[in-house]
Amino acid sequence: MPKITGGNLGSRKLGSPKGVSVRPTPGRVKESLFSILQTRIEGSRFLDLFAGTGAIGFEAASRGAASVVCVEGHRETAETIEEAAREMGVEDVVTVVGAPVDRALYRLDPAFDLVYADPPYAGEIPMQMFKLLLERNLLAPEAFVIYEHSARMILPEIPGYRSVREEVYGDVALAFFTPVA
Repeated sequence: MPKITGGNLGSRKLGSPKGVSVRPTPGRVKESLFSILQTRIEGSRFLDLFAGTGAIGFEAASRGAASVVCVEGHRETAETIEEAAREMGVEDVVTVVGAPVDRALYRLDPAFDLVYADPPYAGEIPMQMFKLLLERNLLAPEAFVIYEHSARMILPEIPGYRSVREEVYGDVALAFFTPVA
């Protein structure tokens, strides 16, 4: 069961619907991620794609993000995130969009400062997601897009983005991108 590691919601636990398999981001990866992002979180607009339990989005809200949008395509899982937001009293900060990522990106308003994408590792790189973030002007000029993937995967160049950092934590890798101006 994932747990929020820092901020005003620290140590709160998150659940997932029974029978649903989610792969939460490991705690040490989450802590490292938010250590890297610490100067960018306060007051930011944060987008959590392929949200799963919503742990990354709740962590951002806990650490001072002004608004967080969690996108989750599995209906029951999205409802669980909404329920957790109500229980924690952050429903004014955390919004849930229950739709597949590519459809959800057409419903969102610009511009996000931080985007975290954690799609299933077994799938292909979500190139359409990267493309839509740019086409729909969903990224602030200095935005970071963080893509969590298997450390065994070698990422190709992503059109319209510049790679600025890559971190590897065992089997998990985080790739940091900025939009090309």
